Amino acid sequence: MVDSISRVVQDLISRDLSLQDALQRGYANYSAVARMLQSRVEGILGRRVKLEGLITSVKRAKTAYQPLRGDITRVVAGSTLNLRTDVAKVSVEKTNRTLEVIRRTLGKFLGEFLHVLVGISAVTLIFDQRRFEDVCSMFPAEEVLDKRQDLAALVVQSPREIVDTAGCITTFYNQVSRRHINIEETVSCFTDTIIVLSMEDVDKAFTALTDLISEARKAAAKKIIFPHITPI
Repeated sequence: MVDSISRVVQDLISRDLSLQDALQRGYANYSAVARMLQSRVEGILGRRVKLEGLITSVKRAKTAYQPLRGDITRVVAGSTLNLRTDVAKVSVEKTNRTLEVIRRTLGKFLGEFLHVLVGISAVTLIFDQRRFEDVCSMFPAEEVLDKRQDLAALVVQSPREIVDTAGCITTFYNQVSRRHINIEETVSCFTDTIIVLSMEDVDKAFTALTDLISEARKAAAKKIIFPHITPI
C-alpha cells in the first residue's frame, strides 16, 4: 500500500518541472508539498491517505530525481554556451513552391546565421533579424503561417559523445523549462543544440544553462581529482 502511494507521488512529481527543481535544490518544504499533492493522490487511489505517508513518499521522490548522472555529466561538463541576439523566424506552408524558394535562399545566405526546420506541413526559417524583410518578401502573405522578431538563440556546443549519450538534450531543455520559459523553436545539429526563445527570457535561460554546465563541471572534477578515495 505504501509502495502504491510512492508510485503515485513519484508520477505526479515527474510531471511537474517546477516541483522537481524545488526538491532538487532543497528549498521545497516536504510537508507543504505533501499537502498540495494529497487530494490528487487520494483521487487517483480512490481512498484517504495519511499525510505522514505522503511526506515520506515526497522525500523518496527527491532522491530519485537526478538531472546529472554518469555520461550525461561528462557531456554537459564539456559543453560551452554561446548567445546570438537579434534573431527572427518565419514559418510558411510546406509546398513545392516554398521549398524551391528556400532552396534558392540557402545559396544567398551562405555563411550567415540560418537554420531550416522542415516539418510535415510547414517549414520554419531561423535567421539574422536584419534579413527579416528580405525573407518575408519571398513568400505571399497567405503562405506565411507565423513570423516573429526580437528572438535570441542559445547555442550549446557539446563534445562528440553527445551523439551517443541519451538524455543530454533533454537535460538542457528541462533546465530551461523549469524556469517557465517558452522555447520558440529548437534544433539539434550534430553536436550543437540550438534553443530559440524571446529576448525577454534570454537572461534567465542563459543563467539556467550556465548554472547547469557549472554544476556538471564541479561534479566531473570531483570524480577526476579523487578517483582513489572510497567513501567511508
